[in-house]
Amino acid sequence: MDDVLKRLMARLTTTIEEREAIMKSRAAIVEVAKQELREDLNDEEETEFRSLTDNVKAKDEEIRKLEERVAELSDEDERTKRAASAQRRVKAVDASLRVNERRTYEKGNGQSYFADLMRNKVHGDEEARGRLQRHAQDIETEYRDLTRVDTAGGYFVPPRWLVDQAVDIARAGRPFANLVTNQPLPPGTDSINIPKITTGTATAIQTADNAAVQETDIVDTVVTAGVKTIAGQQDIAIQLLDQSPVAFDEIIFRDLMADYATKVNLQVLSGSNAAGQVQGTLGTTGVNSVAYTDVSPTVGELYAKLADAVQRIHTARFLPPTVIVMHPRRWGWFLAALDSSNRPLVVPNANNPMNAMGVMDGVVSQQVVGTIMGLPVVTDPSIPITYASGVPGAGTEDVIVVMRASDLVLWESSLKTRVLPDVGSGTLTVRLQVYGYVAFTAARLPGAISLVVGTGLAAPTF
Repeated sequence: MDDVLKRLMARLTTTIEEREAIMKSRAAIVEVAKQELREDLNDEEETEFRSLTDNVKAKDEEIRKLEERVAELSDEDERTKRAASAQRRVKAVDASLRVNERRTYEKGNGQSYFADLMRNKVHGDEEARGRLQRHAQDIETEYRDLTRVDTAGGYFVPPRWLVDQAVDIARAGRPFANLVTNQPLPPGTDSINIPKITTGTATAIQTADNAAVQETDIVDTVVTAGVKTIAGQQDIAIQLLDQSPVAFDEIIFRDLMADYATKVNLQVLSGSNAAGQVQGTLGTTGVNSVAYTDVSPTVGELYAKLADAVQRIHTARFLPPTVIVMHPRRWGWFLAALDSSNRPLVVPNANNPMNAMGVMDGVVSQQVVGTIMGLPVVTDPSIPITYASGVPGAGTEDVIVVMRASDLVLWESSLKTRVLPDVGSGTLTVRLQVYGYVAFTAARLPGAISLVVGTGLAAPTF
């Protein structure tokens, strides 16, 4: 973000300087006429003066757009910095708390969260129950915005450090889901209904004094996001919880949590709206679709399609897109592209790169990897690569998503855990479960999304 903002600021400064130079040239024409004691400009001067005036107007419009974009990016940058600062303060407070008062299930302290769940449920162990209750009090600090902590029936919200470590498992994460607006899921509902205006009010020129004033009634509808369940479980021997020197329950939970994160991301991307799934972004009605059909695709041709995807959001949403999301293989194809002199079209991060189609910010994964057209590019390995001619199915094409991410909304509950000893009591087997609820919609403002699809996005060769 900082690099993009710096480049925009530099461009804005240059444009302002160019406008000032044009204004000086225009003033010089008038000054010559004054020195020659002429009240009017001659034909040649008049033509040049009008041309310079048009250039000034064009520069004014360019400056206005640049200032709007700079203001928007500055606001986003400021929000990001405030969030990072707040997170650092929270971590500092948490670190202080850990020094002064250790958490019940702090990593490495010998206490097992899942083992205590099992001991409380199976044996009625008072010490285990006491630790779980103390942990519930810890949660009030650790999960400040998640309030549904159930301390009855043998299930609790897991320790935060277990959740944080889940992302270390070698699975696809949730980069796309993290880009959209994330909100806590309201309790006590199985669907979220959002009013949406389909026909707005209108104004018009009054044809004459006392003539009728334009009146157009609002027409509205509702966008519904159903609440769906994502869950997983694992049966293990009680002996593993009681006797194993390794915190085997934590290993299982981290793996379940990692897969849970992947499944949330897949739902937000490509949920089918059937069989208990949400309606994902790729299947949302009304999104912009840009077809790139080519049996011999090139990065240069695809670049034009991305420009089309961007302008469609400007046209339909009247606000700019904020991010481009693509599969890592597609970004790799961009990085591998060379011009006629064997120079890369996407260059490593540098100041004022010449003729660069894009800029690579770093060798990273599932986050911002660079910029194209001034927009950050995020790679997500969960982007489908099975499209055929723009239709999901038995093909090898991927999809590129250009969007204004804040217009998409994901609601999530806290993750819940359960220990169920009864199902395997005859074999001393206990079942560990994790589950949570999600709702999602991209249908509030589908014009804020453009999908680039087609045969030109078939599996690339390197």
